[in-house]
Amino acid sequence: MQDSSNPISGMLKRLQNALIDNVSIPEALRMKAFEQLARAAISIQYGGSGSTLEITQKYVDFICRLPWGVQTVDNLDITNAKTILDSRHLGLPKVKERILEYLASMILLKQKNPSAVMRAPSLFFVGLAGTGKTSFAKIIADALNRKFYRIPFGGLANVLDLRGQSKTTSYAQPGIILRAIAECGSRNPVILLDEMDRVNPDDRAGIMGALLEILDPNQNNHFQDYFLDYPFDLSQVMFIGTSNNTRDISTAVLDRLEIIQMPSYTDAEKIIIGKQYVLNRQMTLSGLDQNQLSIADEVWPKLVRPLGFEPGIRSLERLLESIVRKVTLQIVTGKVKSVALTEQNMYDYVDMTLASA
Repeated sequence: MQDSSNPISGMLKRLQNALIDNVSIPEALRMKAFEQLARAAISIQYGGSGSTLEITQKYVDFICRLPWGVQTVDNLDITNAKTILDSRHLGLPKVKERILEYLASMILLKQKNPSAVMRAPSLFFVGLAGTGKTSFAKIIADALNRKFYRIPFGGLANVLDLRGQSKTTSYAQPGIILRAIAECGSRNPVILLDEMDRVNPDDRAGIMGALLEILDPNQNNHFQDYFLDYPFDLSQVMFIGTSNNTRDISTAVLDRLEIIQMPSYTDAEKIIIGKQYVLNRQMTLSGLDQNQLSIADEVWPKLVRPLGFEPGIRSLERLLESIVRKVTLQIVTGKVKSVALTEQNMYDYVDMTLASA
């Protein structure tokens, strides 16, 4: 590819070497990429536009980033999984039991045949906002020692966001599924398909069709991304979906999912979650020490009761975050060294309008 002192020739040589050095790339795909490099070199030589080289560079760099033969080793300890579930989520025993049953089936299968592919339907958490759907997916990834990636379906414009844009277009790019796998650097991550009911109504049929291929274990071992233009095996990926309801999910997709209905939290559960989980997390994020903010026991019911209509803890999280911010500001400006929230001073720090936000 011409004189290596030429910047373009140097780039082509770098891409060529990357293809040679990456031994895990399937040979047929490697040859296809070499052909594209050769066409790009000829195009540049005869005055072609730089867009061909730009897309070819993006293509080669991407296929070299994909983890063709790389995956993390699963932690197959069911006791560890239960410990993580209990430490990060209060209550919800039926949900936890169903997750542990799912993991137990996977663990037993892997113990008997380490190379086996999990064929059980993907988990699908259904419930209103704040009931723990997203956090359960992250917990499963941590329990298995797998990489985690969240794809918000509310941001998907059309099916090409999932399937990618062809290299023949000037805005060519891989779909978000393969981008997630490349980002994780592992071919067996946990990928969260978050809020699947929020897909663009104008392209719902196309997105549901792509999801059918992505989630079906009989099809996803040769998933076709339009940018890659070569089958990629998704069978090692653990997909987990969430949704507020199932009304806008196609029947065919639902058939590939194991629905887990998320229950509402009681006031008593919200108080414990607020004390043991949310407040500590918000204080850590704001840099507060444990001795710089305390909330009296009698205050917690007054914080939680106005939120009683809400099944989850999203408003409680906003409320506690607001309290922590106010306390942090007072400490930083030197007004106080610490705050003990009581019934007498609570409304100096509590903005109850957040309860209905």
